[in-house]
Amino acid sequence: MTEPRLATRLMVQALVRRCSIAGLSATVARRGDEERGAILIKVNRFEAGVTVWTQTRTLEGAAAWMRGTGAEPVAEAACDAYVERQVKRDPDLWVVEIEDRHARFLPEGKLV
Repeated sequence: MTEPRLATRLMVQALVRRCSIAGLSATVARRGDEERGAILIKVNRFEAGVTVWTQTRTLEGAAAWMRGTGAEPVAEAACDAYVERQVKRDPDLWVVEIEDRHARFLPEGKLV
């Protein structure tokens, strides 16, 4: 059985609002399908590198987040190349960019 799902545009609005409350700058860099698009979160830590969080599912089918660019932050150019490849595969994809110099941001929910 699948769990109920909010429209993607609402999840993105909530994410941007959550960042604003935390004092983080968040920008919707790319809009995808408003109802069913997946979300990539690009977290820019500037000198410390960039991490992309991508939506996934656990083996049990629960929603989760994983680091799309690997365990360690990468250069922004590598991150942008990853995002570009994902957009080519899924044109409905949303991309949210967050500036977080002090590594305070983690996606809400299960992390794998």
